[in-house]
Amino acid sequence: MKKLTFAFVSLVVMGLSFTSLVQAGPDDDLSRGITELQTEWARIKYQEANQARQIEAIHVLEEKASQLAKQFPKRAEPLIWEGIILATDAGIDQGFSALGKLKDARNLFETALEIDGAALEGSAYTSLGSLYYQVPGWPISFRDDGVAEKMLKKAVEINPDGIDPNFFYGDFLSKKNRAEEAKVYLTKALEAPSRPNRPLADAGRRQEIRAVLAELNQK
Repeated sequence: MKKLTFAFVSLVVMGLSFTSLVQAGPDDDLSRGITELQTEWARIKYQEANQARQIEAIHVLEEKASQLAKQFPKRAEPLIWEGIILATDAGIDQGFSALGKLKDARNLFETALEIDGAALEGSAYTSLGSLYYQVPGWPISFRDDGVAEKMLKKAVEINPDGIDPNFFYGDFLSKKNRAEEAKVYLTKALEAPSRPNRPLADAGRRQEIRAVLAELNQK
């Protein structure tokens, strides 16, 4: 299958903290379900090097995420993670079938925003912003840098010290040749506090941050 040219594998979404939901409380089934998705997602993204096994595993995870979203239809958190997993699948695949998954992921993030924009520390804004600057532009897909920056700024506003919103806004700025601004956000992302129970996701994300900073420092 012909491959799309967009560089999506290494960047696509998030090692989002579930701390706020865990602290919020009685939804233990939802909490456990999200934690399982996060853990397996991080393993697939950062530890599974074989593409065929990555695709097989991410498809299994998609089904689990879909079931969790159906179990909790009024909660934004499972929609966010279903979107993250679909976008990650698109990043691994990168074929034309990926475009449909990216649109589905966008729709899930938008629905999550309608339910609760503050869920998972504003992660729907981060995820949506990262999609809008990484997908191909018209007529292939829906890239819109203006929407991306608006979403990423909102994500940083909600979670100013978070590793993901600062990383994705810094990465966006680096791609817009706004190097000095990008370094500010990337450095803040690198210095972000570690997330409880997310050592693998944090380690992987910090490798991505260092890679973008290294590219900027070579220019």
